Amino acid sequence: MPRASTNGIEIEYEVIGEGEPLVLIMGIGAQLIYWNDDFCRAIADRGFSVIRFDNRDVGLSTKLTGRAPPLPSMLSRWLIGLPIAAPYRLEDMAADTAGLLDALGHRRAHVVGASMGGMIAQTLAIRHPDKVASLCSIMSTPGSRRHSIPRPDALAALMQAAPTTADEAAERAEHFYRICGSKGLARDVGEIRERASRAFERCHYPAGFARHMAAILASGDRRRGLRALHKPTVVIHGSDDPLILPRAGRATAALVPGARLQIVRGMGHDLPRAAWPRIIDAIASNAARARC
Repeated sequence: MPRASTNGIEIEYEVIGEGEPLVLIMGIGAQLIYWNDDFCRAIADRGFSVIRFDNRDVGLSTKLTGRAPPLPSMLSRWLIGLPIAAPYRLEDMAADTAGLLDALGHRRAHVVGASMGGMIAQTLAIRHPDKVASLCSIMSTPGSRRHSIPRPDALAALMQAAPTTADEAAERAEHFYRICGSKGLARDVGEIRERASRAFERCHYPAGFARHMAAILASGDRRRGLRALHKPTVVIHGSDDPLILPRAGRATAALVPGARLQIVRGMGHDLPRAAWPRIIDAIASNAARARC
């Protein structure tokens, strides 16, 4: 896959299809392969040039060296409103995305982000509005503490000890999706395990996860910026998401003027194949409100 120089780092990316540029931003510690190949092709078939990439500190993009605080102390400080020291913030990750679009020669693009990727997408729209044609925020949050506290078992599943082998990675992924994934929609456990094993072999880098978490917690509340946002926006959230509760999606949609809200019944904190038609329809319909 090619790499682009942006914001002082190298970003690994892939382009699928031809048409209007649409960039996919993945969540905490997750590589570009977590955007399923078939999902990307299905979006491309709707007339888009789909760009998926590894965020900084994950996959084959540049790894940074700044030390993040221990995860338990970070979470404790965040819960009581104390500042978090972070090597970088979501603003820096949004600037990475803006720079990637520049490197690819795109004046602007449709922007889709999932989980932490939704936070980055929101930040990109707030800080670099000229780069965003339309915004889709999936299973994400506006950044306020009251909308960001997960169910305890979901947080525990997210914070499992890092695996040391591909088999352990598969086991931990299966456990995570058992707790946090879609209960009301069919899931392919074999696919979940295979992807986690492949991600481990492609690049296992747990330090990046900790720095991503620090970036999320240090970046804080986006509600003021979202209220001032004037972009075609759709917010998609699973009704059964225990990691980022549905109220976070509802709050995000209520903040952005003119935003549309899609609550996908039975969906958890994942993107199951059974939900793809509705998700892709929502992305394409929202993008049609603003052409690149």
